[in-house]
Amino acid sequence: MGRGRTNKIRLSAEQRQHLEALSRNGHAPVKKILHARVLIMSDEGEYGQQRWNDQQIGAALGLHRNSVARIRSSFLEQGEQAALNRKPRQTPPVPQKLDGEKQAHLIAICCSPPPDGRTRWTMKLLVDELKARSIVTQIGRETVRCTLKKT
Repeated sequence: MGRGRTNKIRLSAEQRQHLEALSRNGHAPVKKILHARVLIMSDEGEYGQQRWNDQQIGAALGLHRNSVARIRSSFLEQGEQAALNRKPRQTPPVPQKLDGEKQAHLIAICCSPPPDGRTRWTMKLLVDELKARSIVTQIGRETVRCTLKKT
C-alpha cells in the first residue's frame, strides 16, 4: 500500500504513561486528547502493543491520514508539547479599532469638560465625539466601554 515509515516514534515509559493519563482523564481539550491518542497508537518502541499505520490510526480516530502524519512529524521535529498543544495566534482574528494613539485621544476626550448642557460624558457621547473628530469611522459603545474599563 505504501512505503514503510522512515520516521518512527519511540516513546519512553514516562512519555507513554503521561500520554495515556492525558487521554484517559477527560479534563483536557478534545484536540489534545486526540493528539495524545495518535501518538500512543504511533508508538513503535518497546512499549507499543500493536503496529498501526497512518491509514488505520486515521480510521480508528476519525482523522485523515495526513493529519496523523502531521501530528507525528511535529512530535519528532519539535517535541511532545508542540504535537499536543495548539499553536498560539500571532495576531488577533480581528484587529483592534483603538490602538495606543486612538486610546490616548479617547482618554483626553474623557478628561475634557463634557458638551454644553451635559454634566458628564456618556458612552454614546464619546462614540459620537470620536466619529466627529475623525479618530475612527465606525465604533461601538461596547468597544469604548471596554477600552475605558481597561485603562
